Amino acid sequence: MPSPPLAERLRPKKLEEVIGQEHLTAPGKPIEYMVRTGNLVSMILWGPPGTGKTTLAEIMAHSSNRKFHYLSAIKSGIKDIKNIFQQIESTPPLLKESPPILFIDEIHRFNKTQQDSLLHAVERGRIVLIGATTENPSFEVQKALLSRMHVYVLEPLSHQSLRKLIDKALTRDSIISELHITLEDPSIVIQLADGDARRLLNQLELLAMHALPGEKLTAEKCMQILQRKTPYHDQTGEDHYNLISAFIKSIRNSDADAAVYYLARMLAGGEDPMFIARRLLILASEDIGLANPTALVLANATMDAVHKIGMPEARIPLSMCTIYLAQSPKSNSAYEAINKALTEIELSGNLPVPMHLRNAPTKLMKDLGYGSNYQYPHHFENNIIAQPCLPEKLIGTTFYTPGKNEREQAAYRRIQELKKPSPNHKHLQEKNSE
Repeated sequence: MPSPPLAERLRPKKLEEVIGQEHLTAPGKPIEYMVRTGNLVSMILWGPPGTGKTTLAEIMAHSSNRKFHYLSAIKSGIKDIKNIFQQIESTPPLLKESPPILFIDEIHRFNKTQQDSLLHAVERGRIVLIGATTENPSFEVQKALLSRMHVYVLEPLSHQSLRKLIDKALTRDSIISELHITLEDPSIVIQLADGDARRLLNQLELLAMHALPGEKLTAEKCMQILQRKTPYHDQTGEDHYNLISAFIKSIRNSDADAAVYYLARMLAGGEDPMFIARRLLILASEDIGLANPTALVLANATMDAVHKIGMPEARIPLSMCTIYLAQSPKSNSAYEAINKALTEIELSGNLPVPMHLRNAPTKLMKDLGYGSNYQYPHHFENNIIAQPCLPEKLIGTTFYTPGKNEREQAAYRRIQELKKPSPNHKHLQEKNSE
């Protein structure tokens, strides 16, 4: 009979054997307290793959002598949930003092109906529900269910924790320890694991399969055996949104180094380069705007270039545009102006357009006063005339406030200066109205 994988052979059976997640498992911390007292609550364990979600659930069940029911949300449905509830109902009364644990792996994959089917049992205390998820539960778990559960966040394992795991595997595993192998540079395996304990142990098992007894595996041989890592990047999950958020906010903060780093993270993970280009186009309008209108031109050209050349060459114009936008002066004045105007429309509705600004293509419209007394700006000095353009109720309202940058301030001063009446204005205005 083949032996189970290394990750299963080393799976902790007691809380003190768990490596990492000290913020939950150290003395006095939430899970340690529940294991010590046996007082369990329904919870969501949220964290990346390989951080110990299933292990902690099993330890809590074993330490509290509770029945442990396991479901995978990928393979299970309402029928499976009902079968478990029937088993619980048929349990002899004396054994019902401690509600059993129902562990649902990838609980975020359950639809609304499936999640709702758990509500009654959780609410009545018939089960202790432990859900494991790699996705943000506030997005993926129904509010009614989430409100009845505690959320505990599991972090990727630190380099120090992964190093401890390597030492444990090499010295204490019943199979690998017999080979007496060592690693010249453990950091190679640690980096490739990317905080995932299961991935680390799978890599160690692969290395052991290719190693000679007593061999000291060099960094070069490790890389040769393991090949290069494909970075983890779920284009529909939270990782996707976190990276693009960090990318945008780094550019907004004029940090070109951070922006290029997050750009590289997304590209290495297989992100759609057109998605990135679209975000740059939005950012050029929203965050740079009138402080440097050329940014929008460059962002649009970048999107066109990415569409035409594709990856891997598209990384170059994306990097160029990212750095340019990060180093540009910033202004969100256009963004703020349109938002203020839209808010005003929600408050005041569709106010009448002033008569002198209305179009008058027919005689009837002219007779009604459409377009009357309109002052044509090109007939006036500097092509500007002090005539109201906003609806009467909004005259004097300011929507656009220039950003504190050289370009917008200069343009604003110019307009304010031109709006001042000159000796010729009155004469030209009278002539134009004749």
